[in-house]
Amino acid sequence: RHSWNRSAVRGPACATAARLARCCRGSSTRLKEIDAVFAGDAFPYGVEPNRPTLEALVRYMVDQHFIARPIPVDDLFVPIQGNFGT
Repeated sequence: RHSWNRSAVRGPACATAARLARCCRGSSTRLKEIDAVFAGDAFPYGVEPNRPTLEALVRYMVDQHFIARPIPVDDLFVPIQGNFGT
């Protein structure tokens, strides 16, 4: 139905997405497999745990001419000031 779904995704992200799709088809007994694939956290929060993915995204955007030059990951987000969530 959506031809871009699988054909547009390449590399490690595709393999990870495919594993997640296989894991989620079953019941909640597949949570152990999800933990193994994602090292216990399928949706990490924050810049540091996601830095490799964000850096890959920036590289792909440059390669595909969405942006002219790489942007440092630290410049992608507005810093949070204050005592939020603590």
